[in-house]
Amino acid sequence: MRMDTVLQPQLQQKMKLAPQMIQSIEILQLPILALIEHVQQEMEQNPVLEEVIEPKKEEQTAEQEEDNSPASDTSDDNINDERKDELERLGEIAEDWRDYYSQTATRRSSYVEDRDQKQEALENTASKPISMEEYLMGQLSLVDVPDSLRPACEQIIFNLDNNGYLSLPLEELIKTAEPPLTIKQAKDALKIVQILEPPGIGARDLKECLLLQLDKRDATYEVAKELIVNYLDDIQAKRYSRIAKKSAINIDTIKKVIDFIRTLNPKPGSLFSNEHAPYIIPEVKVEYIDGKYEVTLLENNNFPQLHISPFYRRIISEKDSDPQTRQYIQRKIESARWLIDAIEQRRSTLYKVAVKIVEMQKEFLNEGIFHLKTLKMQDVADAVGIHVSTVSRAIAHKYMQTPQGIFEMKFFFTGGFQSADGTMESWEAIRQKLANIIDKESKSNPLSDEEIAEMLKASGVDIARRTVTKYRKNMKIPSSRQRREF
Repeated sequence: MRMDTVLQPQLQQKMKLAPQMIQSIEILQLPILALIEHVQQEMEQNPVLEEVIEPKKEEQTAEQEEDNSPASDTSDDNINDERKDELERLGEIAEDWRDYYSQTATRRSSYVEDRDQKQEALENTASKPISMEEYLMGQLSLVDVPDSLRPACEQIIFNLDNNGYLSLPLEELIKTAEPPLTIKQAKDALKIVQILEPPGIGARDLKECLLLQLDKRDATYEVAKELIVNYLDDIQAKRYSRIAKKSAINIDTIKKVIDFIRTLNPKPGSLFSNEHAPYIIPEVKVEYIDGKYEVTLLENNNFPQLHISPFYRRIISEKDSDPQTRQYIQRKIESARWLIDAIEQRRSTLYKVAVKIVEMQKEFLNEGIFHLKTLKMQDVADAVGIHVSTVSRAIAHKYMQTPQGIFEMKFFFTGGFQSADGTMESWEAIRQKLANIIDKESKSNPLSDEEIAEMLKASGVDIARRTVTKYRKNMKIPSSRQRREF
């Protein structure tokens, strides 16, 4: 199937969305710093969009005295001259716009024109580092993926850790997937994710990560595969003679292939995670006041309060002004209104979602990580009365300041496990229990993953040994042999 055939229905569906809807979606998912930058760019491109500046009392008094002074006639003349100059400038802009519009109106809608102008502005600004999720999702959009598997691929991508590894076993991933997945769908989706760049992405452990980076066309493929699968510990310990004895492979070949294996990237996700250190600004603040939790949105001091310039409003209301100028200004006013409405809608949605998160995670706010509840975005969406995708966009790259610390808002959405007494425990709480068990173990005789699994089972958390191993590695906790102190 041709790629353009696959993408055409998606493109047609996207073009049916109103410009206001597309802009609202874009604004909703922007973190505060990116939103400030976006607004500043819009103010530079749209002359009718202005920042509300409240003058100080001293300035107001001075302006009043100036208005009452005899020089006010001169001021009026200056204002008229400025207005004349501004009208001439707008006339020139409108003329340029009219020429451009007349050339393109026959083949492009006004919406596409606005989008192209935005694209041009974006191309003239410094590019931002792309995240691993954005990079993978971009590739996924170009791959011919069955509709039934695309949600599963996205679910896997957003569950990769900073190293690019799948942080949960597929059996656990499908329990909290939205929409529900079968284990076969999850396995098929994982194979698709694992063909994306960089090589090794989507692996579940180091061996799989290295194997995904091998090329079957290489002459040493079979040797490299055998060494990775069977002798990885020996490679790390440089026990080359032992490998040669067990594998019957020439030691020189072993050294040569091991040198190649060492060039592979054991952490493909690190290509993205170290590109820039994000500056975290919480957008939501949660405080315990008078016996209850209060939610407030933190407006950054540099965030401009926007309004539409009264000067341009007057121009379009005057009958003697140039029709093309009025049309140009009217379009800019509509664009400014859309932006202001989208920002207000963003505030409203973010506040409603935050309030519901606080309501559903009150025990965590009171007691800490062990009381973090399992929570799905669909639960919040149903409670607030919005689509689950709106919740996902509202919390994207946004942080909440709470009595327990500052957390990314997606932290509060986690799967879980039903304990022996029937209660649900979040995976974060289980990880914390695992860390506490290891912290209290004997340093001279550390616990194996099997023993840790037994201790968790005794406390009501019945998870497999391999799950303990997975969590321990994700938490960067060494194995029992490496933790032993003599």
